[in-house]
Amino acid sequence: MADPADVGEDPGIPPVPAPGEAAGPLPPDDAGAAPREADEDTEPHSRSEQRRETDERAEDDRGYEDLRRVHQLVSNNFYGTVDATGAAFGLGTPSSPGLAPGTIEPGEADRALRFFLPVQPCFDEALGRLRADGLVVLTGRDGCGRRAGSLALLRTVLGRQARLRSMSPANALAQLAASKDLKPGQGYVILDYAGELPDQAVQTYEVGRLAEELRRKGSYLVITAGDTTRRRLALRDHCVPWQAPDPVELFAHCREELPATGLDPGTERELLERVGEQPRPADVVAAAEALSREGAEKALETLRDRHRELVQEHFRKQPSADDLLPLAALAFLEGVPERTFEKECAALAAQVRNFEQSGETPVGEPDGTGRTSLRTAVAEQSRARWKQRAAGLVTTEHRPGPGRDAGRSERRLVFVSPRVRELVIAELHDLYGYELWYPLRQWLGELALRGELDTRTEVARGVALLARYALVEVDENLLKVWADGITSQRVTAALTLQFMCEVEHLAPQALTIVLSWTDNSGPGRAVTAAMALTGRLGSLYRLEALNQLWFLTLRGERIAFSARRSLVLLLQTAEQSPERVRFLLRWVRTVITNTAPGSRERSIALRTAVQLLEATRLEAPEPVTAALLRTVPDSARHLGSLWADVLHSTNRSRAVGALCRTLVQLRDDPSVTGAVRELGEAMRNAMTERRWAALCHHLSIALRHPDYAIPGAHRLAQVLLGSLRGRPPADPRRATAPLAPTPSFPSAQGGRSK
Repeated sequence: MADPADVGEDPGIPPVPAPGEAAGPLPPDDAGAAPREADEDTEPHSRSEQRRETDERAEDDRGYEDLRRVHQLVSNNFYGTVDATGAAFGLGTPSSPGLAPGTIEPGEADRALRFFLPVQPCFDEALGRLRADGLVVLTGRDGCGRRAGSLALLRTVLGRQARLRSMSPANALAQLAASKDLKPGQGYVILDYAGELPDQAVQTYEVGRLAEELRRKGSYLVITAGDTTRRRLALRDHCVPWQAPDPVELFAHCREELPATGLDPGTERELLERVGEQPRPADVVAAAEALSREGAEKALETLRDRHRELVQEHFRKQPSADDLLPLAALAFLEGVPERTFEKECAALAAQVRNFEQSGETPVGEPDGTGRTSLRTAVAEQSRARWKQRAAGLVTTEHRPGPGRDAGRSERRLVFVSPRVRELVIAELHDLYGYELWYPLRQWLGELALRGELDTRTEVARGVALLARYALVEVDENLLKVWADGITSQRVTAALTLQFMCEVEHLAPQALTIVLSWTDNSGPGRAVTAAMALTGRLGSLYRLEALNQLWFLTLRGERIAFSARRSLVLLLQTAEQSPERVRFLLRWVRTVITNTAPGSRERSIALRTAVQLLEATRLEAPEPVTAALLRTVPDSARHLGSLWADVLHSTNRSRAVGALCRTLVQLRDDPSVTGAVRELGEAMRNAMTERRWAALCHHLSIALRHPDYAIPGAHRLAQVLLGSLRGRPPADPRRATAPLAPTPSFPSAQGGRSK
């Protein structure tokens, strides 16, 4: 009796799509899959409904094309370092151990704790609570040293060689409380705990049960969180307020650990005065390291924060509205062409004028006097005025534009340092109220709605900087509105959330916001969540992002389409990170394995896999699979398993086409012969004799297509299929037919398959 799974593997197959056709929509689900459940997202009820869904799909396509373009421009920055001190996106210091969920190796903890100085009595109080309950929550302001304290506590109870486990800051308590996989003698840490989602809130009983299980297994959990966590009833009894060490004591401790540096009394006195003003331990450590490496002047320069002094001095002069508004606009539009900036700056002035005409207090002028009328601004030399209106803060540069304008440069206004942009936004937030921020929010909303992609990207960067000081306002007044809007708004919201991951304590908040949009928040926000889970956010919280995207693929077709596109973007942007590539491919293999044959879930998993196999690189129209086989060790094994699964489905023709395009791309690279052979072995080991024979037949037909009928591709196909010629299958019990002989490949003049 034939294997039911092999039904339909007849020699004839649909024509293999040519390279230019690969980006088209996926075919329907597998024929054997269970029918989809009807819901508002999946069953069009009328022709107008079908038109609406077509328009939405086209709109989402444009959104993903925008995301792809942004990733092409700044993909290196998205996955670069994270800076907790306020540098611009893509610049900064290495991220702290435990920011991304996973194992914290002893060496990482050693580096993080090199200058750690226990603060009493909070350290001993937290240690006693941890030993007694197995659970403690360190609360306090950002930058007070909670992260280092959490690692130090766990190492104190478990030893220096303990391999600690960092968990996701979103919903981690709910998962851990219900988990049966809590390991004995393990140290767990949840950094920057963001709280549970409303419908999965951890109650006092569950936290108590978690603490009991931790004690029973001799395991320990340390959570770091903001001060508001102390008001949570479930965690109130486990909180210990954390304090930063005295900065002068910490500085002396660091100097003892570093090579000695001589100082004259005057310089040492000034240095210690500056050190004593620092609220963040990280800044004190940075000054001590600068002193050891580069001397006293560099250490003083680090502590003086010249840019902060310049920005604060500028705002102490109480700039007029005519000077304030351009600076506020630049904080959200740095680096756009000057002509674009001037147009949008005029739009902001119009928003302010309309607000003033409503009878409210004028911006920047509490008494309403001393302000130049905007009607007379056209007579001024506005470009020349930057030398007076923002001296020392703003400069001009000639930069080329993206895409078609890459060969032409034009003048752009930029801050003299990336840090100045953040400091300007901080001062605007601290000094100005509703009179400025209401029209400014309206203006940002207009830019997110109608701005060009480069404009909206800068808006997203600026709003992410604002979120450092006004997260709730950004979430409620901007992100939620944009996430439910049209494509341009959704892309701006997604980019804002990714840029928020530049700051370590905001990354968990960005994840929490995204997760709140994935369920019961409407299709618009679900699509925005899928977009946001690409980029830096998806890189930091890999498993959480992949699991959420898989959940979204099970929703209505529009949401599922977006989730699959996001998975493709994650693979495309992971190309330069072998570990991330292997993680993603292993995850897809696991999802397929865990779905039942013939189920709707299996069909969706296979559609997702074939879209990954068809993906092209961000930088060039060539298959990602070809690049992975060249550069990522062990990728052939994972790709071979995926191809074997997809070839055994109604997505077979697309899988064969993707395989042909990969062979064509690799045809002139002799270094990949071994990887192609490994790919063939992985595919062969995952297939029965019958399926392997069918692949040989289908591939021989596909390679007659004019786009693939190239001798070099034929040679690689022989390596792929001939590597195991005559070898028995991995599991002889699965064999149902003798292995078909490896076909001879046609010449380059072969015709199309019939």
